[in-house]
Amino acid sequence: MRQDNNIARRCERAVVTAYRELRHIGSDDLSAFQACTALYRIHHPEASINEARRLVAEWIDCHVVRKNEASPLH
Repeated sequence: MRQDNNIARRCERAVVTAYRELRHIGSDDLSAFQACTALYRIHHPEASINEARRLVAEWIDCHVVRKNEASPLH
């Protein structure tokens, strides 16, 4: 069980990192999201496309969107 948690955390970190890097180099939001969904499904082919989209969206929302909303604008 603990190993599954570690694997899930690494996967989450990889997806969020890929999204941030794609956005940083100029990819639009949808393209970055689709690439990250594909990345997730490469490593988890058992996941449906809807499951992959939901997880990737949750991770991006949690680690990117909400983090940006919490940062004060200068």
